[in-house]
Amino acid sequence: MAIKINSKVKAYLEKNKKEVVDFRAGDTIKVVYKEDDGDKGQPVQTFEGVCIAKKGGSQPGATFTLRKDSSNIGVEKTFPLFSSRLEKISIVRKGKVRRSKLFYLRGLSKRAARIKERR
Repeated sequence: MAIKINSKVKAYLEKNKKEVVDFRAGDTIKVVYKEDDGDKGQPVQTFEGVCIAKKGGSQPGATFTLRKDSSNIGVEKTFPLFSSRLEKISIVRKGKVRRSKLFYLRGLSKRAARIKERR
């Protein structure tokens, strides 16, 4: 049963193939996505933040979490990597970190949470 489902998922991904941007934790990413607020039109919004976690690898259920400080309040959003609502994912700058999950940034001040740039 699992083999059939897995082959169906692979066939679906091949048919609806999206170009996946190669990024990792510590990178500053800008995401353009459609927000569904119940109106007829779906306005396009942007969210730019540091990627603090990437889960699920390249599987269909993969997600990534972005964090930014907005008016001294930390805001985190989790996006599905293969969502049809994502218009564009672009890397603003690459960060140099030694962890795959950066949840420790939640407890740091804005200045202390800065990340060095990877060359």
